[in-house]
Amino acid sequence: MLFETFAAGGCRSYLIGCETSCAAVLIDPELSLAHHYRGYLSKHGLTLRYLVDTHTHADHFSATRQLGKALEVPVVMHRLSPAPHAGLRLDDGDMLIAGRLKIKAMHTPGHTRDSLCLVMEDRIFTGDTLLIGGTGRTDLPTGDPHDLHESLFGKVLKLPGETLVYPGHDYKGRDHSTIADEIASNPRLQKTERTAFVAMMRSLDLAAPTHLTEALRTNMSGGKTVAQLLSEAASGVPFMSMDELDSRLGGNSRDFVVIDLREKDAYEAGHISSAKHLPRGQLELRVNTELPDPTVRIITCCEFGKISILAAATLRELGYMRATALDGGIAAWREAGRALEASG
Repeated sequence: MLFETFAAGGCRSYLIGCETSCAAVLIDPELSLAHHYRGYLSKHGLTLRYLVDTHTHADHFSATRQLGKALEVPVVMHRLSPAPHAGLRLDDGDMLIAGRLKIKAMHTPGHTRDSLCLVMEDRIFTGDTLLIGGTGRTDLPTGDPHDLHESLFGKVLKLPGETLVYPGHDYKGRDHSTIADEIASNPRLQKTERTAFVAMMRSLDLAAPTHLTEALRTNMSGGKTVAQLLSEAASGVPFMSMDELDSRLGGNSRDFVVIDLREKDAYEAGHISSAKHLPRGQLELRVNTELPDPTVRIITCCEFGKISILAAATLRELGYMRATALDGGIAAWREAGRALEASG
């Protein structure tokens, strides 16, 4: 069996390959590592059979939708998962077979109601149900400490003590643990009685994950992250450097128009010379009036150089085929000591 662990910050994902059939299974892939997984598969001559998310992640972005679409591989989740892109939904006790690999699904609600652990002959992939020296939190959407107690003490911890534990997260560089080690030393597992365990979980004072709303939104719906939107938009528009724009200012203004997308107060406080004010929120509604010539060259700008990319992409979709985004924003323009004009 080929086995590889991938780390992105504290997130862990796992690729298991059958050397005989060259079939592979990828567990909890992280979006930022999508190219790494594909590189590993290619290097080892593996064909991906399943992409598995152990639950609806709230702290990072899953790569299952992107990889599933690109590689035409089914996305596997528990049947209670809200994700529309999960094409293969499992019940407790269902098994995935990829060559000689056999992986049993164990439904372990608690961290989320759709949480799964994946059990093989000598190991278990616990997602966020059981961590090394800890457990998944239960205070996020669909979490329940009563369910987690049952999942841990009624299912996971009944596996043989030598079973290897591979969690979905670890922030201390640890590779794996065992069921016996967790029973003996995991502080949260010392509260074996349900009432005490539930009280402990409810008393935890944990900060919300950094990307909570965005991660839930994208992982639950198959939608796009803001970074994906910006990346896709950037791939379809050209850019103009600040030096290039600065050199063109004061020339024949009919050759191009600079569009400042910021709100009125920001624009009036200081804008690039001759820039036309057209707030991003009004772009589509006013574009025909403000930009009557669809052949003119347009340079979009904003405070930090991100909204301008989206606006330039939108303008191109609307038929303004010479729309260009300023590389950098007004903040960078200001910091570079370039001239800005204030409105009276």
